[in-house]
Amino acid sequence: MRPRNEAGFTLIEVMVSLMIFGMIAAAGVAILSFSVRAQSSTGAKLDDIGALTRTMSILSADLAQAANRATRDEAGTRVPAFVGESGSGVTPMLRLVRAGWSNIDGAARPSLQKIAYRVDAGSLQRIAYPMVDGAQGLPPAALLTRVRQVALRYRIAGAWSDRWDGASGTPLPDAMELRIVRDDGTQFRQMFLVGTGYVPARTEDTGPAVTPPAGAPSQETPGART
Repeated sequence: MRPRNEAGFTLIEVMVSLMIFGMIAAAGVAILSFSVRAQSSTGAKLDDIGALTRTMSILSADLAQAANRATRDEAGTRVPAFVGESGSGVTPMLRLVRAGWSNIDGAARPSLQKIAYRVDAGSLQRIAYPMVDGAQGLPPAALLTRVRQVALRYRIAGAWSDRWDGASGTPLPDAMELRIVRDDGTQFRQMFLVGTGYVPARTEDTGPAVTPPAGAPSQETPGART
């Protein structure tokens, strides 16, 4: 047995214990730091996915309720109901009038709303107007950030066009294609129907349908039967 004055740990044992404790502490800090970074990265990614989903939902609702209603800008110049450019190189790149504007507060305004889309400083923005004619736009709402480029195409009668202003006599296209390129090179593509409740004006009147009297023979066009 050791004498009473020799009980305890040696210097080497203390140093080894401190080294082991330091290694465990360093490993714990590293794991904690990794968890914090992973949580932050995951949260940022989820926020970005949520922003992209909200952007597509808002744009889909705006385009689906597009209305054939020409407007006037602040200078009184007449603007077609739907004006679309080729992409983010033009500001604004998309202007339209939509229906279904909720009037929760009962304000004195129409149920139609003029809106515009643009890309400014890497942010896709939506601009709403309080009145359809002559009013200035409200402060823009940022929908999606880290946007490098946006490209738009418009479809009518099976053909695609890079620009739309209703010059062909049809105020609204059938569909619109959107391509977004993010800062990291990620590309996103989606197609939208335009004016799903829009019915084109009839070019000719065929008159009311005539119901033949009971028992009368039906008329058939030659060659119509298969």
